[in-house]
Amino acid sequence: MRLLSYLLDGEPRYGAAVEGGVIDLTKRIGRDFSDVKALIAANALSDAQEAAAGQKPDYPLEKLVLMPPVLAPEKLWCIGVNYAERNAEYRDSSDLPKYPSLFVRSMSSMTGSGQPIEKPKVSDQLDYEGELVIVIGQGGRHIPREQAWSHIFGMTLCNEGTIRDWLRHGKFNVTQGKNFDRSGSIGPWIVTADELDPRGPHDIITRVNGEVRQQDTTERLMFPFDVLISYLSTFATLKPGDMIVTGTPTGAGARFDPPRWLKVGDVVEVESSRIGVLRNTVAAEQ
Repeated sequence: MRLLSYLLDGEPRYGAAVEGGVIDLTKRIGRDFSDVKALIAANALSDAQEAAAGQKPDYPLEKLVLMPPVLAPEKLWCIGVNYAERNAEYRDSSDLPKYPSLFVRSMSSMTGSGQPIEKPKVSDQLDYEGELVIVIGQGGRHIPREQAWSHIFGMTLCNEGTIRDWLRHGKFNVTQGKNFDRSGSIGPWIVTADELDPRGPHDIITRVNGEVRQQDTTERLMFPFDVLISYLSTFATLKPGDMIVTGTPTGAGARFDPPRWLKVGDVVEVESSRIGVLRNTVAAEQ
């Protein structure tokens, strides 16, 4: 199932993306769930599937304003330096990491597929990072690696947009450059684990104005999805709807010589063949 969140006449709603459009599930499910996160927390995927069965689309997808599929996760974890050659990109002669690099983002830094991402007034160094995202279904603490897969509700995509010069404002953190309002995006929907086995492998590709900039596969992750879930749950309880952005391949704009920053009007597409395409156009901050 492909679950998505969207605005209709200014009201947040959610539904299922199907051939020909979107089935509105907001009022169709017997138990009243306010959003996708509530549906996940209630373990009500089967209710959603039953409500959508045999229904015709209520709206064409292109007429809707898409939002990130989970509107208010308790935690939005982001993993850095997780593909095989990413550590070498830093040219600091460091050994391969023993543990995942980790930071957090606020949802105000994210927008939905088809919505503009913003180049801020204070920087020309807006960069793209195409990433796969795992969405937690069953929460838990101290989750053993061998049980981690059963805690994944589904997968989506992220353009983990970054303001590169602001990453270096602090001595020990990257938080500032990772949290500019509407600098990144998540979507277009969650493909549930019953239709898309999170074990993969999964491909990931990023294009800017149609040009391929990043391309890789989860077979080359240094810290696979099950490792990430086990590691994160060691110190923090994972909750239904939490999202883990699992790292970007080589080829971000900062790694070119000279760097290739995003400009107003650029179109960024993040794609995985069994999930879909997350597409955003760069706009200037107003």
